[in-house]
Amino acid sequence: MGLFQQPAFTPGVTMRILGTSVAALVLVIAVGCSPAAKAPPVAGLQAMQAAQAPAPAPPEQEYKIQVGDQLDIKFFYNAELNEQVIVRPDGRISLQLVQEVVATGLTPIELTKVLVEKYGVELKKPEVTVIVRSFGAQKIYVDGEVNKPGMFPILGIMTALQAIAQAGGMKETAYASDVIIIRRGAGNRPMTFPLSLDKALDGTDTSQDISLAPFDIVYVPRSIISNVNVWVDQYIRRMVPIPISFQYTF
Repeated sequence: MGLFQQPAFTPGVTMRILGTSVAALVLVIAVGCSPAAKAPPVAGLQAMQAAQAPAPAPPEQEYKIQVGDQLDIKFFYNAELNEQVIVRPDGRISLQLVQEVVATGLTPIELTKVLVEKYGVELKKPEVTVIVRSFGAQKIYVDGEVNKPGMFPILGIMTALQAIAQAGGMKETAYASDVIIIRRGAGNRPMTFPLSLDKALDGTDTSQDISLAPFDIVYVPRSIISNVNVWVDQYIRRMVPIPISFQYTF
């Protein structure tokens, strides 16, 4: 065989080699042209998770002293200054040495700090504690599609469903899936929290039946089908002089 003479191949071997090369080339082109699988954007994934997540429940708030509350003011080392007072309609309490102190709107801990500061002028390192002995004028309001809307006293811990029960229960036109709690926040700014009380009623999610705070408003909206019926009654039945009825023939 000469130095530059090409080796001879049989036709069958040549076709097999050619076929293998073409297949490999097609595979490389397909892989190179196919779009790479992309992970969903983080922002989009977070938005989807947020949409699926249940609405947050109202935050638990510390009790704030109200008009009519009975307070025990106790001194650890000065028992002669111990007093039991009732918060007046102007929100103040009268005490020895420090005269009048505003109590409404403060938590017991906050009032304790105020008293320690005020009595610190007269006493050396006063040790004071404030105890709410009884509660006065603690009320909540229930309105909307309930049988007896109105204002109701809070006796101990009261949940949204218990408040609605006090109001005679929900009407058939009520929409239990979107009950609204309206609560006074910082600076008396209203905060709203939706509750799916239908889930609490059937046991699916009993955490929806939250405890209420003083002066909460529980609003039970009207269902969509009830709104339609009201519209039909107001704008069709009362305006058309002939009776409207539907008759089915089987």
